[in-house]
Amino acid sequence: MLKLLVTGTTALFVTLSPLAFAQAPSPGPAQLSPKNLAELTDARIAIVKAALQLTPDQEKYWPAVADAIRVRAQNRDARIARIAETVGKMSEESASDILRDRDPVAFLDRRVDALTQRAQDLKKLADAWRPLYATLSAEQKQRLASLTLFALHQMGNAFEHPVMGRMEQRMQPDDDDDWLVIMH
Repeated sequence: MLKLLVTGTTALFVTLSPLAFAQAPSPGPAQLSPKNLAELTDARIAIVKAALQLTPDQEKYWPAVADAIRVRAQNRDARIARIAETVGKMSEESASDILRDRDPVAFLDRRVDALTQRAQDLKKLADAWRPLYATLSAEQKQRLASLTLFALHQMGNAFEHPVMGRMEQRMQPDDDDDWLVIMH
């Protein structure tokens, strides 16, 4: 058990570490390719699956969970790319252009659309996790909880890094990561 937890923790740290240093000291946000983002998501999914040590009966529920995590990650990555694009355009405009051309109603409409998509993704993820979570043993639930807490701690450390702090300011304040919903 301890060996698995240490292995999973090490793999998670290795997976998350590049995010903390992915950005050169330029003013723009870090950009990972879609392929890199997909690989990162697949690595996270593999870590969770390895930590759970699913039984053959539980394995049948896993593909739905993995697919829901992937879809949510893809939608999140697309949303963050749109935010980065908007920030890039804003940095090219003068302050007077930014203030003159902003439509608060359009902003609210975009925000509603983003939150609606996130809600749909979270609902699909919860629906996918529900049957699997019901079959997990107490030990599996504990491993999942430990992995989730470790991931949250690592995310907090990444955002404390000065480079990541600049990226955090460009993201919507309530953007969360897939790790936040693994347990809930």
